[in-house]
Order: sequence, then C-alpha cells, then structure tokens
Amino acid sequence: MAGGVIFTANTKAYPGNLTCKVLVTCLVAACGGLIFGYDIGISGGVTSMAPFLKQFFPDVYKKQSQIIASSNQYCKFNSTTLTMFTSSLYVAALVASVIASFVTKAFGRRSSMIIGGVTFCIGALFNGFAVKLWMLILGRILLGVGIGFANQSVPLYLSEVAPYKYRGACNVLFQLSITVGILVANAVNYGFAQIKGGWGWRLSLGGAIVPAIIFIVGSCTLADTPNSLIQRGKLEDAKRRLLIIRGVDNVDEEFNDLVEATEQSKKIESPWLNLLSRKYRPQMFFAVAIPFFQQLTGMNVFMFYTPVLFKTMGFGDNASLLSALITGSVNMLATIVSILLVDKWGRRFWFLIGGAQMLICQVVITTAVAMKFGLNGNPGELHMWYAVLVVGFICIYIAGFAWSWGPLGWLVPSEIFPLEIRSAAQSVNVSVNMIFTFFIAQIFLQMLCALRFGLFIFFMFWVVVMTIIIYYFLPETKGIPIEEMAGIWREHWYWKRFVMVADEELAQVKDTNKVARV
Repeated sequence: MAGGVIFTANTKAYPGNLTCKVLVTCLVAACGGLIFGYDIGISGGVTSMAPFLKQFFPDVYKKQSQIIASSNQYCKFNSTTLTMFTSSLYVAALVASVIASFVTKAFGRRSSMIIGGVTFCIGALFNGFAVKLWMLILGRILLGVGIGFANQSVPLYLSEVAPYKYRGACNVLFQLSITVGILVANAVNYGFAQIKGGWGWRLSLGGAIVPAIIFIVGSCTLADTPNSLIQRGKLEDAKRRLLIIRGVDNVDEEFNDLVEATEQSKKIESPWLNLLSRKYRPQMFFAVAIPFFQQLTGMNVFMFYTPVLFKTMGFGDNASLLSALITGSVNMLATIVSILLVDKWGRRFWFLIGGAQMLICQVVITTAVAMKFGLNGNPGELHMWYAVLVVGFICIYIAGFAWSWGPLGWLVPSEIFPLEIRSAAQSVNVSVNMIFTFFIAQIFLQMLCALRFGLFIFFMFWVVVMTIIIYYFLPETKGIPIEEMAGIWREHWYWKRFVMVADEELAQVKDTNKVARV
C-alpha cells in the first residue's frame, strides 16, 4: 500500500452464513463489553457527585466549595488520589490480561469470560458497600481483573466464531456493548444523583453487578470456538461446532485449515518469545500502535471525565450528567453505523474518516475553550450558545471515534494474529490499551490544570500522527478469512520486506535440513 494504494491477498472463500445462532452467540459473547462500558461511564459520573467526594475525597470537595475564591476552573478537580480511584482499575486489568492469555489458551475463551464476570461482580459489591477508601480501591482492582479477562477473551471469541464476510460487524458488537454500558451508566448516574440523602453513588457503583451477572449467565450458555477446541485436541467437538455456526453441510476446507494451523502452532515452543520474530513484525506493530493511538485520541478523557469536564466548563451538577447522557447516546448510535458498514466500506476507510472528523472537532473545541477560558481558567458568564457549541462538537467528535477508532481498535488486532501467537498477542494488545488508559486516566486532571486548553492540542497532534500511519502502513483486512490473513503483509509495500525475508530464511533452513538428511 504505497501512497494509499490498497493491497489484498488472494484468499479462500469458506462457505458460511450469518445464521441466527451465530448472531445470538455473538450478541451474548459481546455482553463482555457491558462491564467495561459501565465502568467507564460510571466512574466519571460518581466523581462529580458532591456526597461521594465529601466522603472519600474531602480535599476535592473543599476546592469545589471554595471555587469562588479560586477562579481557575482548570484545576478544580486536580487530585492524585481521585485519579488513582479511576486509574487503579487499569493497572489490575493490565496484569490480569497477561494471566488471561494462559487461561484462554489452556482452558478456552469461555472460561476466561466466566472468570472475568465473576471477578467483576465481586468488585462491584466492594464498591457499592465501601465505607473506607481502601475498600473503594480494592473494588476497583477487582473490577480491573474482570475487565482484563473479558477484554482478552471476548474479541478473540467473536473473531473466531463469525463468518469471515461478517467478522467486522460481529466483532464491533463488542464495542457496541461497551457503548451501551456507557449509556446505561450515564443514565444511572443522572437518575441516582437525584436521590435525596446523598447515597445515590452507592447504587451507581453497586449497580455494576447487573451487567456482570448478565455476562456470567450469557458466558455459561456459550460453547467454545472451533479454534479453541482444536487447540485443546477436541477435534470432533470442533467440527460439530463449526458445522453449527457456519450453517452449511460441508466445512471440511475450513476445518482442515484450522487443524493445520493448530499443528503449526504446536511447533512454537514459546508464543511470547515468538512474538519478537521478524515474520510477526507487522502484527506486533499494530498490536502496540492501535491501542496506543486509540487512547491518545483523547476519547477516554471524554468518557471517564465527561461530567467532570462539563462541570469544569461551568455546567451545573445535573446539567453535566445530562450532557454525559447525550454524548453516551451519540456514542452508541454511531457504533451501530459502524456495525452496518464496516464490512462494506472496510477498516481503512473508517479509520481515516474518523481521524479527520476527530481532528476538525478538536480544533473547534480547543478554540472555543481557549477563547472562553483563556489561560487563567475564568470563563465569566456561560452563555447558552457556548454550551450548545461545545456539547455539539463533542458529540460529533465522539461519533467520529465511535465508528472508527473505537470498534476498529478491538477488531483489527483480534483478526490479524495467526493462531500460534493469537492468545499471547491479544494480551499484548489489551496490555498496551490498559497501560495507556491508566496513563491518560492518571494524569489527565493534572495535565488539564498545567496545560489548560493546550491539553486538547496535545491530543490533536496524536490524531494527526495516527491517521498518517494508518494511511501508509495498514492494509485492508475486510473480507479475508482469519487463517488466511498472513498474505496481506506479503503484498504490502513496506511490511513485505520483513515477511518475505522471514519466508526466505525458513526456506533456507528447510533446504539445509533436507540436504543433511540426504
């Protein structure tokens, strides 16, 4: 793909339909996104609730109470302890995703999903009944373990179950589930904030047990993927499962290719060390680059801290929660657009369109914040036209992310890995995602206080960089069977130098072994 030209590999066309059973299976599995989305939406809402802050973060509560004496709105919520409440989850998710890779490979995708749901459920109970800060943090850590397991296993499950022609739409169901979780959390926060007595935050945090139970029950009803069953030596079960999910009478070609891929994967002594092999350089680049850029779009700033951000801009408590509800609705609707069109127009199209859309919106939002707040953070009177402008462009920005970098950030990495490194590589993908999610969550409020509106310029820079990298370095992956994906790198203007050299080295080794036998 030089200068934006798209190369695709010549691949096999396996028979298979998007049957009702497959669709239901994917919808149930995608419920793993509910727990992630609910947490993203709920944490920002409760941190804007005065009773919650008063009990656990009194310093921040005092800053809000004395805001007239301190005119700098940018530093209104700056607290290391408060950001640790949000970001501790992602450190736990990082560690859990590595452990989950071994569980997923040894016991199947379904087992990891059930473990993730149960752990998340326990964490929700700790948070709902928390009376001390340590209980709150412990609950967040348990939530993080649950998310680490779910995020490692669910995208793999969806990519392996879905027919290759519909893999994009089925995988994006995970992101849709995340957006539904965020929207529900925003609605829950808005509703429970109205409860008199100031204990509504407990219902918001404890309510995470509902999506966790949905995920646990759903996971228990699922059968594992054919890929996972073959990997564990259950060939007859795998073939029966493949016949069921493809909805056709003959799956011999796909089944034989899966068995062959599994046999090749067993020759790999250490998948983790093998990740560093030259032939996997393209996959590993995107396993790191895509989640890295996904977090540096600034999207999670809006998702974590939308109520906080709107409150910083002068919106009242209820108005900030209502604005978050609006942006959450836009996020979900735009993700549905991605489901309908990602397999028609391709991954690259949506990556590039989304990048351009987010950049334009960030320019407008940055300009609006700079003109209204300046460097001293004193907005003066907040007019209705300004509120409408900011919320409107934030919604357009969120839509750009929701039909591009949001769902594709999970889809593309999960579909490009060969079987022999798939579980380990997905853990790398999740780990990088969690590292930078933690990074952004931990330093955002400090950066907002220090950089003022320059924080948005920081995110603008990364949106430009990531869009350019996608244009030049990512080949189109739509419509290619997952076990045939390796061919796209051999035809790419840049990546072929790594893959072809690795192929030549392998051929030389085989020739040497052949001569030695003679």
